[in-house]
Amino acid sequence: MSDYLDQVVRFICQCRYEDLPQSVIERSKQVVADTLAVIVAGAQEEEVKKLTAILVKSGAAGASSIIGAGVRSEALKASLINGTAGTFLELDEGNQFGRGHAAIQVVPAIFAVTEEAHLSGRDLITALVLGYEIGIRIGIACKLRMSMHPHGSWGTVGAAVSVGKLMGYKEAEMREIISVSASMSTATNRRTMLEGGTVRNLYSGLSSHNGLLAHYLIRSGFTGEQDGLKTVFGSVVSESFDEGQMTEQLGRRYEIARNYFKRHACCRYNHSAIDAVNTILAQVPNGRIRPEEIASVEVTTYSLAAQLNSQCPRNMLAAKFSIPFAVATRIINGHAGVDCFRPAAVEDPAIRALALKVTVAEDPSLTAMMPEKRPSRVRIALTNGKVLTAEAFINKGDTEDPYTVEEMKEKYFELLDPIWGRAKAEELYGQVMDLDKVSDFNQLTARMP
Repeated sequence: MSDYLDQVVRFICQCRYEDLPQSVIERSKQVVADTLAVIVAGAQEEEVKKLTAILVKSGAAGASSIIGAGVRSEALKASLINGTAGTFLELDEGNQFGRGHAAIQVVPAIFAVTEEAHLSGRDLITALVLGYEIGIRIGIACKLRMSMHPHGSWGTVGAAVSVGKLMGYKEAEMREIISVSASMSTATNRRTMLEGGTVRNLYSGLSSHNGLLAHYLIRSGFTGEQDGLKTVFGSVVSESFDEGQMTEQLGRRYEIARNYFKRHACCRYNHSAIDAVNTILAQVPNGRIRPEEIASVEVTTYSLAAQLNSQCPRNMLAAKFSIPFAVATRIINGHAGVDCFRPAAVEDPAIRALALKVTVAEDPSLTAMMPEKRPSRVRIALTNGKVLTAEAFINKGDTEDPYTVEEMKEKYFELLDPIWGRAKAEELYGQVMDLDKVSDFNQLTARMP
């Protein structure tokens, strides 16, 4: 067994809740609250409701909540459905250094197992921190093929690590579940998000599902190779794997404390362009520019964002992965929230016409700033000849420019008030903020409508 994996496994198995810095614990609670809100909101989407009705038969018994649906099922189905729901609105948190979204791939498996096993809030927090840590470190250590979507890859291992921690795995079992789950990554496809193929929303659900399934496989006697992690992420889904990234400052630098949260309801690659537009609009009268006053909008950005150049997205998902649409809907609607990407907005003639005026191009010097920065420059040329410009190098919500706790609470209530009502949303928010005092996670989920 390679030395790096020895260190990783030893850290996972020996780490206790009491070893975690208070700042990491508090950030974990924010991640739980945010992830809970995006799952509940996503569960109201028609595709998720239909999937739930198909998979969870009326009167079915189970110990794990289908969050936002008011029913319970077995843990595997709950992790699959909840993980899928949480990506529908494209508001789930992420980590710029791992180049992906860890919580929505890890949390659903943790929720399901913690409920089923009647574990505590402290158990949940510890498993979240460790699963998030390992998933993101894999994302840092490898460079996934550009054709792959990051959901459904290293998140599977993160979910498996979390489940193994909850189940009290010793080092030998933890090594095994890491190698087994590495081979359960999915052949995800980045084209799905660009073309609006909503199968993409399943990828995060598969991470949670497969991470939990890996636990059942271990319990059944299945085995992996000696170091499946290095094989899969060093030669199958990626051409390189830097072992040193798996152990650098392990136990001193926690990746969940370097996460970002989202307020714009679209792909994060859009965010710096939207933030630059916000800067421009803050400097004009009334903060608005009429679409007919705009001759053209030029967005110059980094490589990954430059792929989001469709001017005519075909549905809500494709609109969330289109810089032209995101910029246009922000200018016309005054924000970039959930409703700005709904079907009515996608079909809005004014937004579609303005999106046709928005072009996107890569600047290699901006690409070179990744992953520490995700920069964009925006140039709006008006029909009267005036030109307005702005640039954003750090997305609002990143570690370097975080949203305040109050701003994150606003997002939480914006998502949950219409579904649960303010009183119930406040009650559950308070319980999440006191998660370390909850002896049985069911005490919290039993309060969910």
